[in-house]
Amino acid sequence: MATGSAVSAYGITLAIGAGFGGGTLAVLWQGVARTFGLTLGQASFAVAALMIAFSLAYDRRQICLGTVLYQVVYGLLVDAFSGVHGYTGRPVADAALMMAGIVLFAVGTGLYAATDTGRGSYEAVTFSLSEKNGWPAGRVRVASDAAVVALGVLLGGELGLCTACMMLASGPVIQWSAGLTRRRLLGCKD
Repeated sequence: MATGSAVSAYGITLAIGAGFGGGTLAVLWQGVARTFGLTLGQASFAVAALMIAFSLAYDRRQICLGTVLYQVVYGLLVDAFSGVHGYTGRPVADAALMMAGIVLFAVGTGLYAATDTGRGSYEAVTFSLSEKNGWPAGRVRVASDAAVVALGVLLGGELGLCTACMMLASGPVIQWSAGLTRRRLLGCKD
């Protein structure tokens, strides 16, 4: 879990820092950080705390100890990694760094997800709404992404190329990473 948290936090900060907007949830973090004078990691933690509280009230089966530990480690590492990246100022090179960040974020999320120690806060909300209401998880996630991005933009978050790329690329990479981790590192058979 700790390795996945670290890889995911490094990837999201690399992607956001490239200057092409934020990932879906990161748009909300940016808006919250700007509106309330928080760091990105603090905003991440505050949003996660609200999502965990919602899931505990709505469908507590989605939350485990790993959910909370992941968010604490992730929030601290987002702050630690936010200022360590170097960018070129050239759009093509920085876009490549952004894509590398998205891939690292998704690989880290897949590593974490494969351990089955609890859903991430955003995933807990998605599955709480899906399972309690009989709604397809994919549709719930699309609607949640749209709502999170819209609220983030209203609060001052940056919508951009990173947002679109994150929505398109992260799901398949997370699925691949989680599957590979289960098979190769945890010895599970899918």
